[in-house]
Amino acid sequence: MFNFDRMFKFDKMHGFDKIFGFDKWLIPLTVGIIPVIFLGIFYFYPLSGIFIRSFFEHSSYGEGNFSMLSLLKIFQSSRMAGIIWFTFWQAFVSTILTLIAALPCAWVMGTFDFRCKKLVMTLATLPFVLPTIVVASAFQVLASTIKNIDWIFSFIQPEHSITMILFAHLFYNFSVVLRITSAFWSSLGKEMKEAASMLGANGIQVFFKITLPLLKPAILASSMLVFIFCFSSFGVILILGGPSFSTLEVEIYRQAAHMFNLPVASCLSLFQILCTFAMMWVYTLLQKKTALFIPESEKFSLRKPDTMIEKSSVFLCVAFIFFLCVMPISALVINSLYYKGSLSLIFYRELFLNSSGSIFYISPVDAISNSLTFALSTLAIALVVGGCAAYLIRKYTDEKSLIKNAVHQSQGKYSIFQYSKLFKKLLEPLFMLPLATSAVTLGFGMIITLDKPPLDFRTSVFLIPIVHTLVAFPFVVRAVLPALRAIPTSLKEAASIMGASPFKVWLHIELPIIARGLSIGAVFAFTVSLGEFGATLFAARPEFTTMPVTIYRFLGQPGIMNYGQAMAMSSILMLVTAIGFFFIENMRQFGHEGF
Repeated sequence: MFNFDRMFKFDKMHGFDKIFGFDKWLIPLTVGIIPVIFLGIFYFYPLSGIFIRSFFEHSSYGEGNFSMLSLLKIFQSSRMAGIIWFTFWQAFVSTILTLIAALPCAWVMGTFDFRCKKLVMTLATLPFVLPTIVVASAFQVLASTIKNIDWIFSFIQPEHSITMILFAHLFYNFSVVLRITSAFWSSLGKEMKEAASMLGANGIQVFFKITLPLLKPAILASSMLVFIFCFSSFGVILILGGPSFSTLEVEIYRQAAHMFNLPVASCLSLFQILCTFAMMWVYTLLQKKTALFIPESEKFSLRKPDTMIEKSSVFLCVAFIFFLCVMPISALVINSLYYKGSLSLIFYRELFLNSSGSIFYISPVDAISNSLTFALSTLAIALVVGGCAAYLIRKYTDEKSLIKNAVHQSQGKYSIFQYSKLFKKLLEPLFMLPLATSAVTLGFGMIITLDKPPLDFRTSVFLIPIVHTLVAFPFVVRAVLPALRAIPTSLKEAASIMGASPFKVWLHIELPIIARGLSIGAVFAFTVSLGEFGATLFAARPEFTTMPVTIYRFLGQPGIMNYGQAMAMSSILMLVTAIGFFFIENMRQFGHEGF
């Protein structure tokens, strides 16, 4: 219980009511303006720069003339058409393979309750939270292992093949379908299926006539999400595809970083943004259908497997998840510990040495230090921006605010935030937009726009934490917003009546309640920053190299020592990410179901 009398006396004693005399208007204004300014400068402004580069050609006199020449060249080029086709094709095939592998496991996880189920679900989700560069490294190791025993896997083309790309996407996105559909499956209940069985329907008829139609929204939503992730895949394609395969994301990087063809890169970025936004809009509609349908009262309809078939299904599901998720990771760790056929820590020791003696050498230790520094900076910025965004969303979309606004409008009073239905619908998706934009596009947009005073960030050490924050702060919003919405309004009103200022209400009531969500958001921001690869590869200067970029550079250099150090650093990065993920899973308030 909160001691409101004590809070009131403390507030008066220390003069907080005077110090924060303007908090009734200053604090809400500050909370609202921080995320809006951040998004405006570091998200919408770079995207507008991409748009200008796509359609306005700059002459030597600095004048911009509207032109669609670059866009026409793209669509007239057979090579670009092939890249666009391959981007959609590999995403579609990867999605189908993921559905085929995940849906049977989702049936088991959504129907039966068995020992160590939470551990199995956590293990299945671990690949998704791993940095893409680690996933690509793991499958490159797996490809070299398969190559040595190709008399067994003669039907697989291991190196720089579409086979490895598709398997890596399956490994990475398996948990998306598993968690969404299993959570939905467990909530369907048994009443309708039992009624159909009593009317004479067999198991197959019940599945196709009742279960499958009810699962359709969850299957479509998870499929669209997997398609989006595969459509914007970068690290997996860049490393496993080699020069033979290229998606829009990889081509944007190559056109800008290797060929310095900024107009073409801008047009490709614009096309990708439009496609991704359209797909995210479809996913949002599908996700709303799943949220509306799930009945809360039937979430505990799991049962123990009884028959031999059910027990065998559980065993096969657990074995498949263990095989799929553990095999690539184990291959990565084992290769980092073996040198010339024997156990050795030489690759890890080499991370701390400058064997070449070059003055331009950036040691892996410095890369680790840079990654940790950027991750901590990202954590701090993302907590501020994401926390303020969560407060803004809660304040202007909750039911009480909408009623208050209706009263003000009836009295002829208007404010800068008008709570129309459109505003309510757009405010929360507005802060989720960075998740729908590829990291490569974000990095490219910043490079071509934030290059002049007072926004000259291209050579600044702050550019990478800013890029990482754009990717990370939506996770903070998702973690904090449910906790904010769960705070009873009566609790805050009671404290205010007792004389506590808004700052004291926040410090003694709201902050302890949202601390759990802030912790989850902080770990998310930290781990996302550690593993971010696409934008960092664009934005990082040599002295600001991070762990993922160092891994990529090691993999691009010949020699067993470079390859081994890439595996060692990938293992370290994977370990840190896994620790963060297990912390998040244990801190989740609503268990491990859902996604």
